Amino acid sequence: MSTEEEIADVDQAEKAAASEKETESETEAHEEPANTENNIERSDEELDNLSVEELVEALSESRAEVQEMKDGYLRAKAEMENIRRRSQNEVTTARKFAIEGFASELLNVKDSLDQASLVELDESDQGAVEKMKEGLSLTLKQLDSVMTKFAVVEVEAGPGVKFDPEQHQAISMIPSETVESNHIVDVMQKGFMLKDRLLRPAMVVVAS
Repeated sequence: MSTEEEIADVDQAEKAAASEKETESETEAHEEPANTENNIERSDEELDNLSVEELVEALSESRAEVQEMKDGYLRAKAEMENIRRRSQNEVTTARKFAIEGFASELLNVKDSLDQASLVELDESDQGAVEKMKEGLSLTLKQLDSVMTKFAVVEVEAGPGVKFDPEQHQAISMIPSETVESNHIVDVMQKGFMLKDRLLRPAMVVVAS
């Protein structure tokens, strides 16, 4: 065989090999969708093969998961609502009792004025006495007005009022023929409330 014939045979062999590869590629391309369809068919077939009991069990599991997620959501929602309410209550309380320190200090001033108003003055200088009493009375009225404005009120305490350990502080107990046992005989120092919070208990003498 001549050299030219050998070259021709090699060319033909290469062309045949190339043609064969193209044919294999086309065959694989056509087979892939078929494989996918087979997978789908197998998946559907597996579902079709499940028994009624297995389907019921799968449905129950799905429902349980949904219920668990729903419960978790409701718990989280309730917790957020509780946090919101607590924060709101704390803000309200802070605003409500913001003047507590101021009110406590103010009580001592009122005590001094109350004591001054009880002092007996020499009536020889009637004009000065009247002016002093008048000025003192106006000062007390102004102070009472301020305290009322900020909801600072006196604790109920006086002769005959039943002793309340939540609002009264007993400094002594004495026998009494006119006052019932465990009731107040005398008030030594007034008590005060800021809205519904006790600023200072009333100092009282209680009948034994």
